[in-house]
Amino acid sequence: MAELYGGHVVAKYLHEVEEVGAVFSLSGGHIDRIYDGFHEYGVRLIDVRHEQAAAMMAHAWSIYNGSPGVCLVTAGPGFTNTLTGIVNAYQENAPLVVLSGTSPIKDLGMGALQEINQVDMIKSTVKWHGICLDAKRIPDYLFTAFRQAVSGRPGPVFLELPPDILNVTVQEEAIVWPKKGSVAPKPGPDPNLIQPAADMINQSEKPLIIAGSGVDLSGCDDELKKFVDTTGIPFALISTGRGTLPDDHPLSIWDGGLMGILTAFSQADLVIALGIRFNWLLMYGQVFPQAKLVRVDIDSNEIDRNRAADIGLVGDLDLTLAQLNKVVETKDHTAWRKSLTEAYMPIIAEEINARHTPSAPIHPARMVAQVREVVGDDAIYIVDGGDTSYFGLTALRATEKAGVLGAASGQFGCLGTGIPFALAAKAARPDKTVVVINGDGSFGLNAMEFDTAVRHDLPIVCVINNDCAWGMIKHGQEMCYGDDRVCGSELGAIHYEKMAEALGGYGEFVEKDEDLIPALKRALESGKPACINVMTDPCVVSPATLQFVEGFKME
Repeated sequence: MAELYGGHVVAKYLHEVEEVGAVFSLSGGHIDRIYDGFHEYGVRLIDVRHEQAAAMMAHAWSIYNGSPGVCLVTAGPGFTNTLTGIVNAYQENAPLVVLSGTSPIKDLGMGALQEINQVDMIKSTVKWHGICLDAKRIPDYLFTAFRQAVSGRPGPVFLELPPDILNVTVQEEAIVWPKKGSVAPKPGPDPNLIQPAADMINQSEKPLIIAGSGVDLSGCDDELKKFVDTTGIPFALISTGRGTLPDDHPLSIWDGGLMGILTAFSQADLVIALGIRFNWLLMYGQVFPQAKLVRVDIDSNEIDRNRAADIGLVGDLDLTLAQLNKVVETKDHTAWRKSLTEAYMPIIAEEINARHTPSAPIHPARMVAQVREVVGDDAIYIVDGGDTSYFGLTALRATEKAGVLGAASGQFGCLGTGIPFALAAKAARPDKTVVVINGDGSFGLNAMEFDTAVRHDLPIVCVINNDCAWGMIKHGQEMCYGDDRVCGSELGAIHYEKMAEALGGYGEFVEKDEDLIPALKRALESGKPACINVMTDPCVVSPATLQFVEGFKME
């Protein structure tokens, strides 16, 4: 009779049942037996320099591979280092499976190496948590973890695996293996609400579609296209949903960037919200007080959160749109779409001019525009930083799902995600050019992952918007307290590209406008993970900073 170590059972399940394409991890004694199982079963391991990056890379893998990302960490500090990445995944509805070592159960309460109560620390930030105490039940617990990660509103789950079960053997015949990997059920909406919702849509004169990560998670590409083409309604897709319909679609308002979206909100008589939450990014739904609201979300808790829906459809977005498509009418909103362009283009005229005008120092909008000129739109762009995210999200164009992703622009505002997200995107999509546009502050948070990029041959290009500061914070301090009271937000002109070079990558330092495009071309041609460190105008303030500062005012 064949015997398997518990750690090998974990590896076998990941490889053969869930067909996991990669596991992101940092080694540790508590999980060594799982690593040994990876050798046995050929599981792809991408080992990182900090567990925070492992969680963030697993998050991004779920986006660009379309399956739950798997993060494996050791006990104690290995676990605590993942917390920021886990919370970010929770806020962004990312199906993330976190497997963690823990102290031996036999030593519980004795002060074992790295012993802490991990479950109590994590349970408020995951959908499900568990601890497996029987090696025979490892597949059962893993199946439950993966199912919970993708069911309903997706999100991270947490499973503890103590050495007591990883380092003991079990008869393989005693293990019950699931016949297939976990699959999320798709609940449908209340059928009695479909026609009233369609009537409201059909009767509106100035409707607007705003959609978020639910578009990506539901896989509603075909039904969304049909809905937009039939109704003729202008739309904005954000978060991981962006690019499901290309930004250059005639009904997309991304030519106006974030200002275009806000302008459309202010003029719409109906907002159709698809798989998106009304958090601070959308001013809690109060940015369109005059408009009616049709809202579709798989999570019933979101339907009336912050802004009550006139009609709320609780269910899978793909199924809901399929039903709406049977009863919505063909409309022509060309005039409405044209009026929006006329309204928001003057607002962003200065920014558009900055993209096309050489400047000294380099304007960040100009920097992004030059990146786009060299790389093109058939690429994956990750943007990470405060002001950096604004200029990147506005100037770049997505031609595929998550083609332009603001890794730090979600509810959690988690900086440092850019490089890990870019590495996971490249691992999942090696055929794509992957570019991360980083603020200089956010770059430093996970810069050591350039070593991971080199070791695992993940040739991303990182372009740093270097304004020598935590720009959004610095500008906020200047506006609120005065130029002479800036504190703790200045970084200086640091040669980050030399760090990339020292770790085995390619690096260049750019100060002049005319030098940026040649440097970008050389970076792409190098075939190495590359860092282009661009000195940009430190005086430029984005509209995002103004919104950020306004949000903290107390009256």
